[in-house]
Amino acid sequence: MLMRTDPFREFDRLAQQVFSSSRPAGMQMDAYREGDEFVVHFDLPGVDPESIDLDVERHVLNVRAERRSPAPEGVEMIAAERSTGSYARQLFLGDTLDTERIDASYEAGVLTLRIPVAERAKPRKIHISGGGGDRRQIDG
Repeated sequence: MLMRTDPFREFDRLAQQVFSSSRPAGMQMDAYREGDEFVVHFDLPGVDPESIDLDVERHVLNVRAERRSPAPEGVEMIAAERSTGSYARQLFLGDTLDTERIDASYEAGVLTLRIPVAERAKPRKIHISGGGGDRRQIDG
């Protein structure tokens, strides 16, 4: 059975509510490059996928989400330790990334973004033609 009150835990919870700012909480993330794309994972456990909002403006990626309490309105809470509220994060993307083709998926509480490297930023071969009709290839 759950203990109804723990005065120290209640004090900690109240202090956190009173002294915390009203700005959205940050979300933890991992990011790495895999071949010709960057992969970013955001931890968003318990978040309804419908509440996730992604937008890109001038190479700034904004991620916003909200986690609501699963308890129905008007119930007496016995324990409320899981955080609820808004989450937000901004990523500054370089101009070498293709922001038009970002792929997003959400599974098991993790939002995954795959951001491809822009074609213009990939290494390419440059052909050089000579006066005698011979051609050389130089890596660009």
